[in-house]
Amino acid sequence: MAATRTAHNVWQGDLLKGSGVVTLDSSGIGSYPVSWPARTEEPNGVTSPEELIAAAHSSCYNMAFSNILAKNDTPPTRLETKAEVTFVPGTGITGSHLTVRGEVPGLDAEQFQALAEDAKKNCPVSQALTGTKITLTAELAS
Repeated sequence: MAATRTAHNVWQGDLLKGSGVVTLDSSGIGSYPVSWPARTEEPNGVTSPEELIAAAHSSCYNMAFSNILAKNDTPPTRLETKAEVTFVPGTGITGSHLTVRGEVPGLDAEQFQALAEDAKKNCPVSQALTGTKITLTAELAS
């Protein structure tokens, strides 16, 4: 069964001085301002496509990793993942770095690392970002 989610953006003005508002239609949880300076300088309370991709990547990664851990009979107590998506003007998105820290009873650090890499490779957002360098730092909480 396929699921489709929608969002839309209304933009006013040119790239450098203009701005837009992205609305998360499917969830209805809000509308958020976006601008070129938020992509290339400090965010100053304004989001960017890269921040939205980082949110999607960290969420998807945790879902994939928790599923892999459960199938390994070592379900996580807690996973905390940060995604850092890098944008270079004139080049585009150059990478996403995932940092995960997990509490997983019954798993050693080596197993945690291997399963974390599997989740990185098989997360649907990682797969959608094919062609972009995706890196991972994984730490098992003691």
